Amino acid sequence: MLSIYKKEVRSFLGSLIAYIVMGVFLILTGLFLWFVDGNSIFDLGVASLQVMFDISPYILIFLVSAITMKSISDEKRLGTLEIITTKPITDLQIILEKYFAALTLVAFTLLLTSFYAYAVYNLALPVGNIDLGSMLGSYLGLFLLAACYASIGLFASSLTDNQIVALILSMLLSFFFFAVLGMLGDLEILDKIGRSLNWFSLEFHYNSMSRGVVDTRDLVFFLGFISVFLGGTKLVFESRKWS
Repeated sequence: MLSIYKKEVRSFLGSLIAYIVMGVFLILTGLFLWFVDGNSIFDLGVASLQVMFDISPYILIFLVSAITMKSISDEKRLGTLEIITTKPITDLQIILEKYFAALTLVAFTLLLTSFYAYAVYNLALPVGNIDLGSMLGSYLGLFLLAACYASIGLFASSLTDNQIVALILSMLLSFFFFAVLGMLGDLEILDKIGRSLNWFSLEFHYNSMSRGVVDTRDLVFFLGFISVFLGGTKLVFESRKWS
């Protein structure tokens, strides 16, 4: 059952793009955290990773989209989708294995930022004087946000056999659900409708978890969001049987 999962992980780690996107993520977050004037830890004078948590959602839009862009589209382009579906596993199992492979790569990338957390921990005065609850909540929120991006990316990849189209579509959808819905919620002209739209934005629930309090409503929202897009992927995936 794990054959597709292992294949996806090996395929990504065996390509140059894996190290490029992970390197880009670490470099950009590191630059904002340590070197960008006015935003670095040294300028703010606070032992916190908040700067990284503020910029990471936008960088992850590209990172996760790059990871998932060929998950299904490449199978369509190479004509190997039919071969995979002949194996004694269901369509849902195929989708979930590809999805969890993408999550594994995202988790590994986020794990690499633990070096930043260790540095901040030791820079605090006294050592260890950091808001650990907020940091852990932000990491959990960032992982769940990336999990939502991955579900969007897999859905986008199922719609086309072109990796670049899948990448662009995934980035647009991810940006819409993270930032645009929140922007609409701030428009006075929309009044109560705008506030409702804001609640459905990924940013709203990510910011909620970043406070260090794990609210079950946020967890339910993230899991529901993921389920909707994985369900959409399954419908598109199964549509090949209707043609």
